[in-house]
Amino acid sequence: MPATTAAWIAARDAAADRFATANPESAAQLAHAAEILPGGNTRSVLYYPPFPLVMASGMGARLCDLDGHEYRDFLGEFTAGIYGHSHPVLADALHGAIKGGMNLSSQTRGEAELARIITDRFPFFQSLRFTNSGTEANIMALIAARHFTGRSRVMVFSGAYHGGPLSFGGGASATNLPFDFIYGRYNDTVATLTTLDASDAPVAAILVEGMLGAGGCIPGDPAFLSELQQWAHANGALFILDEVMTSRLHPHGLQSALGLSPDLTVMGKYLGGGMPIGVFGGRADIMARFDPRVAGAVPHAGTFNNNVMTMQAGAVGLTQVFTEEACQSLNAQGERLRARLNTVCTARGAPAHYTGIGSIMNLQCQPPHVTRPEQVARENAEMKDMVFFGLIERGFYTARRGLIALNLCLSEGDCDDLVAAFDDILAEMAHLWA
Repeated sequence: MPATTAAWIAARDAAADRFATANPESAAQLAHAAEILPGGNTRSVLYYPPFPLVMASGMGARLCDLDGHEYRDFLGEFTAGIYGHSHPVLADALHGAIKGGMNLSSQTRGEAELARIITDRFPFFQSLRFTNSGTEANIMALIAARHFTGRSRVMVFSGAYHGGPLSFGGGASATNLPFDFIYGRYNDTVATLTTLDASDAPVAAILVEGMLGAGGCIPGDPAFLSELQQWAHANGALFILDEVMTSRLHPHGLQSALGLSPDLTVMGKYLGGGMPIGVFGGRADIMARFDPRVAGAVPHAGTFNNNVMTMQAGAVGLTQVFTEEACQSLNAQGERLRARLNTVCTARGAPAHYTGIGSIMNLQCQPPHVTRPEQVARENAEMKDMVFFGLIERGFYTARRGLIALNLCLSEGDCDDLVAAFDDILAEMAHLWA
């Protein structure tokens, strides 16, 4: 455990100072951007003090920042960048889409083609619709549930994240949509079912992740998730599984591994081949509410829902690059990497461990095992910062919150080097917990 709080803070501040000194061009660019963007930022998750890196280019598994530093990308655009950077197969597909006309003001063959590819890969989609992001897809799934059930109340979970206006990391957020939410405790079946049974209004839907993503890569207990599904089906509510981050963890989605059968599923991230996308769908009778041929249909608009670049890149990505075999290989690589990182923690006696599934994992700076999001708040934040800055110094790009998301361009050698760098960082700070 930490020797003294002051010692950890001093060590973290020294690491941050080295980071600032090494990256003057990123600092200057952020200062320039701040003249017209609040804080120089238009995507909050990318900000961290003293300032975030500004990347200039990327190719394969490598990134290069404005100061000329090269990094191996172990963040993978927060799980969306599964193809690495500028994949040639996807680049060719995008060039072809541009030549054919970018905005055709109409339906195209591409949207039906991608929809068919997705339903073949993920057969629990009896019917689906596209959006521009996982955030939009989650919103539309909740709208579908409210219309289908005639109810308004929705259960979500503290620690969960379903997009900017559906963020519950610290409970309710000031930016959230004004839906009628009640809150469950992730991986706590008794407390959650008690809350559901005590609700003074009928519940339209339970919205849950099979693994908390932004909440720390905490896997959902299969029995917990199954109990939620059973309660929903027994009480006239819809069970909605948010697979925006987790669908990449199994060739047919994480729900296939967990044995779940949601009424609606939400996906996004990599399904657009690196372009913006969201997908929501599931039971055909629920999705039929969006059929514009029927009087009283629920409207669902979006200028770029069927944009030709996403449709083409998504189709090529799923059929030619992120195949079922590639999915299995990438997640096996992730399992090996997480096990090796945890072996390093044990060998160094470090109060830390990695949680996650397959190719997505997150550093927890406290002794194992973190199984609920409220535990994350008790971690050693200074230690996590030092690991982050230490990896940056050594040429590895991750998220400051400890997230690692592998991409298809990373080699076993890259993983070997990450493990060695992590071991070196823990060795340097071992005196702080000795």
